[in-house]
Order: sequence, then structure tokens, then C-alpha cells
Amino acid sequence: MAGPINQARAKISKIFNGEPQSYTRFNLAQNTDGDNSHVEVKLSGDGEEEMDGTEAGHHGASNTYTQKPLHNYKKVCYIALAILIFFLAGYLIGYVTHRKTDAGKLPGSEGVSCTSVQPDKGKDEGEIVVPEPTLDWSDITSMLQRLLTSDDFDKKLSEFAMDKHEAGSANDEGLATKILNIFKGLEMTPWYDEHYVQLQVPSSGNRNKVFFDSEAIGQPTGYLAYSATGTVLGKVVYANYGQIEDLKYLQDVGMDLLQSVALIRAGKISLAEKVANAAKYGAAAVLIYPEHANDFDGSTELYGHVHFGTGDPYTPGFPSFNHTQFPPAKSSGLPKILAQTITADMALKIHTKMGGKAAPDGFQGNLRGISRYFLGSDNDLVNVTVNNVLTDTKITNVFGVIKGFVDPDRYVVIGAQRDSFGKGYAKSTVGTCLLVELARAITQMKKEGFVPRRSIVFASWSAGDYGNVGATEWLEGYLASLDKKAFTYISLDGAVVGGSAFKASASPLLYSLLKETLNEVKSPTDKQATLLQTFARNDFNKVLEEPMKMQDGAYPFLAFSGIPSISFRFSDTTSSDYKFYGTDLDNKENLDIATQQRLRDYCVSAAQVAGQMALRLVHDHILRLDVTSYSRLIRKHVASINGQVIQLTHAGNLNSPLKSQWLITAAGSYGRAASSLLNDIQNSELKDDEMSRNINDRIMRVEHNLLSPYVSPREVPFRHIFFGTGNFTVSALIDHLKNPKKEDDDLLRNQFALTTWTIQGCANDLAGDVWALDNLI
Repeated sequence: MAGPINQARAKISKIFNGEPQSYTRFNLAQNTDGDNSHVEVKLSGDGEEEMDGTEAGHHGASNTYTQKPLHNYKKVCYIALAILIFFLAGYLIGYVTHRKTDAGKLPGSEGVSCTSVQPDKGKDEGEIVVPEPTLDWSDITSMLQRLLTSDDFDKKLSEFAMDKHEAGSANDEGLATKILNIFKGLEMTPWYDEHYVQLQVPSSGNRNKVFFDSEAIGQPTGYLAYSATGTVLGKVVYANYGQIEDLKYLQDVGMDLLQSVALIRAGKISLAEKVANAAKYGAAAVLIYPEHANDFDGSTELYGHVHFGTGDPYTPGFPSFNHTQFPPAKSSGLPKILAQTITADMALKIHTKMGGKAAPDGFQGNLRGISRYFLGSDNDLVNVTVNNVLTDTKITNVFGVIKGFVDPDRYVVIGAQRDSFGKGYAKSTVGTCLLVELARAITQMKKEGFVPRRSIVFASWSAGDYGNVGATEWLEGYLASLDKKAFTYISLDGAVVGGSAFKASASPLLYSLLKETLNEVKSPTDKQATLLQTFARNDFNKVLEEPMKMQDGAYPFLAFSGIPSISFRFSDTTSSDYKFYGTDLDNKENLDIATQQRLRDYCVSAAQVAGQMALRLVHDHILRLDVTSYSRLIRKHVASINGQVIQLTHAGNLNSPLKSQWLITAAGSYGRAASSLLNDIQNSELKDDEMSRNINDRIMRVEHNLLSPYVSPREVPFRHIFFGTGNFTVSALIDHLKNPKKEDDDLLRNQFALTTWTIQGCANDLAGDVWALDNLI
């Protein structure tokens, strides 16, 4: 503003001080003889104006005029111009002063309007004037802390608690409508997506049944969605938790699982993984029961799904929109064997009738009324009948957005599952309350002066209990664009299931941000200490002890779409899995016990963790995603692979020489690209929005570039080479090197090549422009 005012002041000074002006010559007309007639206008130093006209006519005369009236007229014009300039300058100064005064009143002022921080149109068409942020990071975190209160969570938990809200049910749709209305009230431009999916449910007229020989064991109401259907008769084999090591033990002691019925207790791994493992060893059916004698009533029913994947298994790789038409298809993760849950009482009946070898100590359980478990004999026959049916079901995902000012088309997504087979208090109610309370708090922060550079999308998913169906269908529906726009996903599912530990599963890109956040958020049990001090004793590695699992709400975002993702939970020290999941015992009473009657305080802390991470990601010029973290992970795996290759070479276990040179080179390329990016950030003017956006785009592509481009997302949906499943993953390559077979030599070399080029491709894109590549391969 000072520049234009000084210029105006100088011009006015020249007018009144009579500084010399320049000459201007111009033609008036052309005479009939073809000669040019001109008038020379001289703006003289004393304000006198002389006009010399030379006309080549038949008179051949030259005339000079001095016009005093014109001089007075000009002087009046200059005075009027000066007054006008002073008026405009005063108006602009007043406008700017008024804007700054309003901005200064935003924090803490009452009845403030959102419009005080909305983008304004500039003088030029399409020019956006972005308000300057007036809050530093400590102001932002203090504001979030003030707006998230225990009392508000008490109210929301009571408001959203329900006995039944299965996916697609009237109660589920009612919750969706309630959340949509909340987002409307917060002016979050809400919208929703409808998907038509196939869910498997028990037959209403033909119950599932279990018999031991001719004796009826029971007709359970609990079930496992996406089981195969039919009837199987086979010998029963007790297989502990159904982990690979359990099944290997049975094989080693001569227990043949071929065409058997595997009796498995819940826990340790997902229900789907138990069934998939049993199928690998030839079992024909699986019975799964809950075993926590001191916590469960013997009649407690267990619910879940056994699709070893996510999304609608009958539209693999495609979105289940109503207007789409695809030929019949099935996910490769659908089991081909029967799977059914039974109660602890039913399991007890089977265990007491089983003979054969005594189970080892590691297989022993705690069912009441039995002192020793046995593995089973050939005469212990069990008959299992599963009559589940598929139903076409409409499910609804609900969204709201808090838009950013600089890059509104770049966003972090915060999501929570809304449905549940039963009460689902820890599974879905707590997460839904966290979602709406964060939306309310951050919306209010924006009204009070918070200026996000990027957007925050809030998502309420349906059919989460069937394998993250709602979230995966959304990802499949917008597969071509989401990885270019969504730079992080934060899952709120199961965020509070205990009170003695804090665990997280995340993309390495989010490790640094998570650690910073845990060092800032106060503990719910000790306000003088941070979460990292209380739950990990400042050892961040204790927080990251568990890898992300397929049943995790964040998993499809990371492994399918290549979006940096995180889930976290307050849990018990023994296990982060909540023992009441999938039962009607997942209620308020049991969660209050698990959190020592401080559930609402843990909810506040969980909301602060998710909220601060999201706010940091939309506040800073450069995304807080640490690309160097993958450098360390890649080096670790490459070192392991190289060690295995050296051992195999020395042992002569390879048909032809295999070298790690190019894989090591690719790892080095990524490390150099990451260092180069950090150097670009340090040497860049970050207030240049275009430059910041270009750097952020390079960062955003890292996770997506670690999805293998050499496999089909329809055939192999989880393509991430570090977190996915399949022969193309780094873990599969390492396992192959540990147990090589000479006949698999070509497969091994393909794995090597695919891993090398996926890492190299990621490094090339991170390096930026094609002329900046460090491609030594």
C-alpha cells in the first residue's frame, strides 16, 4: 500500500511545483496536397502551453497562439485529479485498516462469521486473496484442546449408542441420516455415496447346525459371513488358534487335516486368516469359538466374516454402484470351505468327547469343566451345515468437508466405521463419536481464525464389519483420482479398547508426525506427562510393535490405493485386539471396565491425536510426510536380501548366479532422491504456493509408487510391495530366499526384478524432473 501512495504523492508534487514535462508530438490531419500537418504541444515549465501549427496551404503562413483560458482550464483539471487521488488513497487505507482490525478480533470473539476468513476475489478476475494465518502452532493445539471436552463425549456416546445397527439396516441408515444432518448444521457441504453390495446373512428359515456323530451340538445364531455353504462330515482336529505354526505342528505330529473339521479358538489372528490357513492344509470346514472363561458367558455368540480381503467380494476391483454392470465375479479371497462360529458351551461339548493325542501345553485353553485338551482321533466325527444366503443390500457412506484456502483439492481423510453386527460400542460407536466431535471442533476453529491450507474430509463408512466394504467400494469408485488428491487417511476404528497401552500401525511416512504428536498430547491419566512418556517411556518403537493387519480400517487405503494411512488405539498391554469384538459384550459396561471408568478422558486424548495430526498436515506449507523413513526401511530389507543371496551363492543352491547389485543401486537411488528433496525444501521459498505444491506432489506420490505396477489391481488388490500380499512383495522375496527351490529359479528372478524396478521407479518420480534423475541402472 505504501508504494502506490508514495507514487501518487510524487505526481501531485510535480503538478504543483511545476516540474518540467516532456514534449509530445502527434499528427492531426493530412492536407489535400499530401503534406503532413502537425501540432507540437509543449508543456512548459511555467504552465504556459504553446501550440505551433505549421500548415502548408496556399497562404504559406505560420501562426502562433497563446491561450490563457486553456491554461486555467488545465490547472483546474489537475487540482480535480489530485483530489480524486487523495480520495482513493484514503479509501484504500481505511479498507485495509478495517480488514486488519477484524482479523485481530477473530480469536475469542463471539458471533464471528466464517466469511472473515473466506477467500476474496481480487481486482483481476479469478484472483484469490488468501487470508494470512494469524495463529501459530501452539495457538492451534491450545484451541483444539479447549474445544474437545469430556462432557461433550459423554453426550455423544449416549446419543450414538445402539443395540443393533447392522450394515444396511434401518438403524444403520438412521445413524447415517443423523451424521448427515450434523454435517449440514456445521455447514460442511455434506454428501453421500450409495453402494449396492452383496452381504451374506443366515437363512431365516434354515438354521446352521453342528453335530458330533448323531448328537446335536447346537444351532448357533452367530455366523461367519462369506463362508461356503453346504454340509461337511469329517473328523474333528483341534488346531489351537489356527496360525501357520499351529498347523505345522499338527502336520509334524502326524495329524492329517485333509477333509477334516478344524476346531479353532478365537484370537491372535483374524477369523478370515484362520479359515484361509486351514484351507491351505486341506481342511473341509472350520469351527471357531470364543474362549475367555472369566469374561464370557458360555452362550455368547460370535459374529464376523471370513473374506480374506476387503470390499464386496462379488465385485473385486470394481465399485458396487447400482448403474454398473459387470459379469459374475468372485474375489480370490473367498473361502471354498465351510466356516461357522459356535459358543463356548458348544465347544466344551466337542472337547469333552475328543480323544487322540494330548494337546501340547501351548494348545491348552481355559474352558470351564475341562482339564486337558486333546487333538482328536479318526473316530471323532463332526457334521457341519452352513445355510447362509446372499442379499443385495444398499449401504450409505456419509461425508463432510472443511475446505482449505490454498489447495482445497488436496485433503486428509478422517474416517470411522458406523455399523456393527451387535452393539459394537468399542468397534463403531466410539469411532463415530470421535468423528463428529472432531468435525465440530475443527469447524469452530476455522470460525475463530484457523486458516487451513488444505482440506479435511470426514467419512462415515457402512459395512465395516463385513470387511471394510463401504470404504473399499469408495476407493474402487475413485481409484483414478484419490491417490493424487488424498494425501493421508486417519482411521478412528477401535481407537479406545483399553487403558494401559498405546499402539499404532502406520505408513513409515507418518512415523515422524506421529512421534511429534505423541510428544505434544497429554496423557489422560497424568496431565503432567505426554502420551509417549506415559505409554512408551519415550521409546517410540514400542508404539510401532504391530504391523498393519488386513482387518484394520486403514489397510485398504494403504495397500490398495497407496495413500499414507494410520490407525491407533489405546489398548491392554497383553493385546491390542479387543476380546469382545464380534459379540454383544462389546458394550459400554465392558469398555468402562477396560478403561478404568475413564472412557471419556481416553476419547479426548484419541481425538487430540487424530486432530493434531490432521491439522498439522493441512497447516504447514510442506506436508509432514517423512520420505527418509522409507530410505531406512528399504535399506533394512535390501541388506537382508543381500545377506540371503550371499549365503545361497556360497552354498551353491542357485541354478545360475544371482546378484544384488541392481537392487542395491535402486535403494541408493531412493536415498539420494529423498536427500535431494530435503535439499530442495531447504533452498526453496515456501511461501511460493506453486513451488510448495510441486514439492508436495512429489511427496504424495511416494506411497502410491510403492504399489507394484506389474500386477493387476483386480487380481491382486493389495499391491504394496511392503504391506501387500502376493509373490511380488518384499516379504515374499525374502521368504523365497530363505526356502529356495531350484525349480522356482525363474520365479525368484522375476521377484528380484519386480522389486528392483518398483523401488527404482519410486526413486525416479521422487527425484522430480526427468533431467534430475539419478538412474544408474
